[in-house]
Amino acid sequence: MSFAPTPLKYKNDDKPGLWPMLMYGLQWFLITIPIVLILSAVVGNFQLGGVAEQTYYTQKLFALTGIGLILQILFGHKMPVVIGPASVLLIGIIATQASQINEVYTAIICGGIILFLLSFSGWIKYLQRIFTVRIIIVILALIAFTLMPTILNLVFADKVHPFMSYAFALIMVFLMLLSNKLLRGIWKSSIVLWGLLFGSLVYTFIIGDLGSTSEQATETSATLSLFIPSLVFDPGILLSFLFCYIALFINELGSLQSVGTAIQVKGMEKRTKMGLRFTGLMNIISGGTGIIGPVDFSLSPGVIMSTGCASRYTLLPAGAALIACAFFPEVITFLSTIPRPVMGVILLYLMTTQLSSAFQLVAQENSIPDFNSCMIIAFPIMIALMVSFMPPTVAASMPHILRPLLANGFVMGVISVLLMEHLVFRKK
Repeated sequence: MSFAPTPLKYKNDDKPGLWPMLMYGLQWFLITIPIVLILSAVVGNFQLGGVAEQTYYTQKLFALTGIGLILQILFGHKMPVVIGPASVLLIGIIATQASQINEVYTAIICGGIILFLLSFSGWIKYLQRIFTVRIIIVILALIAFTLMPTILNLVFADKVHPFMSYAFALIMVFLMLLSNKLLRGIWKSSIVLWGLLFGSLVYTFIIGDLGSTSEQATETSATLSLFIPSLVFDPGILLSFLFCYIALFINELGSLQSVGTAIQVKGMEKRTKMGLRFTGLMNIISGGTGIIGPVDFSLSPGVIMSTGCASRYTLLPAGAALIACAFFPEVITFLSTIPRPVMGVILLYLMTTQLSSAFQLVAQENSIPDFNSCMIIAFPIMIALMVSFMPPTVAASMPHILRPLLANGFVMGVISVLLMEHLVFRKK
């Protein structure tokens, strides 16, 4: 990914004054908040019961996101890269049953261990050869396509006003895309936050709250636990999450390389290994505490170029603020009362940007020059869509050990593109 040279007000290792530090930190904080809230809410719909449990989950997610951000800035890749919950791991969580919580987070721990150990090896160069441009394009697209059933369930959660939900989703996404084009600076960087706030107000005013969470508010914090009760190894779920971590690995490398290119820092090989190491470490801790693991986000270069600030130290106030949020459950409870259709709209917008990244890579790398190259991309996407939208009875009829693999559209898509690229249409 290439960027036009832009004069930077602050470079990577510069330390701005107190006021600029706080203002830029507020910007990164506002960018991270909606990502944490949305993914926490979506996971809550599948795995968690009452409001107390969902709030506690979000508290842990805020705290570990803030800790991970500070560790990366001071000891990891040492670049201005924002982190947040990995949406690709959301696919693995959705594909499993809600009762298999211990198996899911054991798999996340194992995925984190693989990333951590990989950062000490010289295999990264060889793995990058396996994941060709076409495979990366398909993986980026699969994350968006295979989350569509979840997006549909959220957007049309209101069974009483389906047409209103449909109209609301179309108008809201269009307004967010228009804002993305017209706004600049921090306003553009925090579109998701404003969409979250404005969308919730409009939806509640026009249609009303679904009341899906208030009825569960009787749960007490006595049942809450900081760590998962036990480690449970399920071979099918472990393999399913292994493919999710392939995408997370690619996402991590791509994010770090894009930021490194944008701000022109030295020592990218060491920075990449250290970034991967701390991402693996934080995924191990996240799995142990029963929350979704983090990854570095690729949206950082756009924020840096729009503000002219590449100082990594400006992310430290954002990390501290995220940790502070974890100690105010009342605020998190308030923020978590977002109507499900609004969550669906925000997720739709985020996946639109995800798919746009895949198309941008197609144009930049000229990766599909002939019909066979197009087939390498088209077939895995069609397989993933078929699996994602197949009747539930089909998944129920599968052997238990194979269900996390065969019923996961993302995993089947990744397997398909690897076979198409390196076996069926392999070039000499």
